[in-house]
Amino acid sequence: MADLKIPSLNNNSDKFLFKKKLSLRRKSKGILMKESFLMSSLSIFFIYLFYIIPNKLTIFDNFLNNLAKLIANISDSIAYMYEIFLAIFVVFSLIIAFILIVGVISRLMKITKRRSKEISFR
Repeated sequence: MADLKIPSLNNNSDKFLFKKKLSLRRKSKGILMKESFLMSSLSIFFIYLFYIIPNKLTIFDNFLNNLAKLIANISDSIAYMYEIFLAIFVVFSLIIAFILIVGVISRLMKITKRRSKEISFR
């Protein structure tokens, strides 16, 4: 009983867990200038990469065609999976039905053997 720890009701709730860890001060002008320079250089680099790629329209058209084929293949795969799962269900249901029939036959045989071995003294 000495190891029993009773929770303190004076603790702050969990919604203020990270309140003290947030930095609420503003960024300096130097840091803002560095970030804006980095962002502008990256955007210019991406525009340059876009500019040097040849045949952009054919690449985009091929992408759309490949995407349509991919969706068609996925729908075909789903249809095939339905047929496969249906066949597996049929096989397992036949196996379970066979096991149940064997159980019924064994129980009926036990009933008939007991009646034939019983001797009635009436």
